[in-house]
Amino acid sequence: MVRVNDLDASLNFYCNLLGLSELRRHDNEAGRFTLVFLGAPDNPEAQVELTHNWDPEEYSGGRNFGHLAYAVPDIYAACKRLQDGGVVINRPPRDGRMAFVRSPDGISIELLQSGNALEAKAPWKDMPNVGEW
Repeated sequence: MVRVNDLDASLNFYCNLLGLSELRRHDNEAGRFTLVFLGAPDNPEAQVELTHNWDPEEYSGGRNFGHLAYAVPDIYAACKRLQDGGVVINRPPRDGRMAFVRSPDGISIELLQSGNALEAKAPWKDMPNVGEW
């Protein structure tokens, strides 16, 4: 479960940019929260639950539980899609194998090349790390 402040921004990140799909949603008016369950297209059983508390809360330390990790078919295409969507690539895929980004709520997300690493190529192979990942 990942707590999110802005459900729309988080759904844009996880679904439109990262490629997950919304599987189901539950609004609880009495508890004043929304639960959204997301899954990867090729593995919908491995789900991420987004919890959006309707009353504002401040969440910090998005990396204190570790990170989420997703295998992607083309790490360069995934990073380009995220970058074009305004996401900072904190640890670029210089090795054609691994990258890190952060969600709108600061959750550390690891992207792994499915199968063998891709051949290192520009501009990724020369990009420095940015911020924390």
